[in-house]
Amino acid sequence: MTYPNILIVEDEAKIAALLSDYFKTENFNVFIISRGDRVLGFMDQQPLDLILLDIMLPGMDGKKILREIRKFSSIPIIMLTARIEEIDILLGLELGADDYILKPFSPREVVARVKAVLRRTREDINPEKIIIGPFSLSPQCHEVKINDRVLKITPNEFGILKTMVSRPNRVFSRGELVGRVQGYNFDGYNRTIDTHIKNLRKKIAAHLPGTEVIHSVYGTGYKFSLTLD
Repeated sequence: MTYPNILIVEDEAKIAALLSDYFKTENFNVFIISRGDRVLGFMDQQPLDLILLDIMLPGMDGKKILREIRKFSSIPIIMLTARIEEIDILLGLELGADDYILKPFSPREVVARVKAVLRRTREDINPEKIIIGPFSLSPQCHEVKINDRVLKITPNEFGILKTMVSRPNRVFSRGELVGRVQGYNFDGYNRTIDTHIKNLRKKIAAHLPGTEVIHSVYGTGYKFSLTLD
């Protein structure tokens, strides 16, 4: 049996050690790095299944690391932060984080959230490509194309779009989208869904000007409906 490889990037030694103990109990292979500027080099040497990434780090901050990783990898990344300002949370998700966890946290909750993200990622390993009109979604590589042009989107944006494209004209509430994309429901994400939808609409409009495919349903949520001239 192959156990997941997880990298904990955290400069507070006690937090890193505590998380490591919990993950090892769950049969994870755990690696710890305390400086941000060592992450990219480590990724070249060690295959990983998921990264727990603190935002405040010496050497290179977590958001910059996230930007750099997303240039070449869609590996699941969960951000750890002590900042409660919503702008930091939204920015982290828009940059391509799969989830975020606020400090202080329960190690058991962290383990549960990591398992949920990995479970969602593994469900996408072998599904068939989804093609509808000019849209082509490849779950295995989290790639979306519109008229054969790649649409650059974050992992969460991909999950939202895939959920809706798989069931055209079906209305999804914000809570449903959170549950399907994150693997569990959490009220704090409901407003971030609106941000992701706004970003998706803007990116799609650049490829299909004048065409609205993600529709708001007042008091309910969103649906994907494609009508082309």
